[in-house]
Amino acid sequence: MESKIEVLSTVKVQNSPDLYKIVDSLNRTLKTKDLMFGLALDMKDQNTAIFTIYRT
Repeated sequence: MESKIEVLSTVKVQNSPDLYKIVDSLNRTLKTKDLMFGLALDMKDQNTAIFTIYRT
């Protein structure tokens, strides 16, 4: 069984201590719609977060 994950959108935003809560809520709410959300720190700027939307 092959799983394909497609990147739909990526955006850089200012990092915030509570940003992960939004991503967690989106993942819990929209997983049945085959959507997944990711959050990572920018390696060059720790004040910037990279938010990514995936279709699973």
